[in-house]
Amino acid sequence: MGILVAVEGLDGAGKRTIVGRIEAAATDRGASVSTLAFPRYGESITADLASEALHGRHGDLRESVYAMALLFALDRAAARRQLREALTAHDLVICDRYCASNAAYSAARLGGGADSEVVEWVADLEFGRFQLPVPDHQLLLGVPPDVAMSRANGRAETDADRPVDSYERDAELQHAVYRVYGEFVESHWMSSWSWADGDDAVAAVLAQL
Repeated sequence: MGILVAVEGLDGAGKRTIVGRIEAAATDRGASVSTLAFPRYGESITADLASEALHGRHGDLRESVYAMALLFALDRAAARRQLREALTAHDLVICDRYCASNAAYSAARLGGGADSEVVEWVADLEFGRFQLPVPDHQLLLGVPPDVAMSRANGRAETDADRPVDSYERDAELQHAVYRVYGEFVESHWMSSWSWADGDDAVAAVLAQL
């Protein structure tokens, strides 16, 4: 079985870029690599429903923390077979967002931390009931909320397909999510963690091979 690494961080933190850099570096070392990005917008109906809710559709759906978390979890559950096949066929599987994202955003929206009831609920749902593979390592990109939000807003100005949603516009929420992520790192939630950016982030993942 291959190694499963989840790359976490705020919107605008540069997860897509780092995943690409890790993939290239691991491939240069002779490792076979597969990548997946969550939510799977455009591929998964539950992910698309969540996105639409975050952009003002479907009434008060986005007001429910548990409903939104369930939609994102169902998106990953539908990719369980794909994930397991990738782990069987490759040395390294990298997820651009994974279950920790769901737990961090849910806890932050409810004003809690890493020890919140909703964090335990997400873990039981995704790793227990949906039997998603537990990551071997998780990487938190160390990009502060203000920087990440500025990048996300700049990206939206140049890419009409990536407008900011209600989570991304909420500065208080973004700071709270980053705090919960930090608590995950300190408590080693579900696996070992690294908290880094740039070259250090790439090196942290390569060290797992």
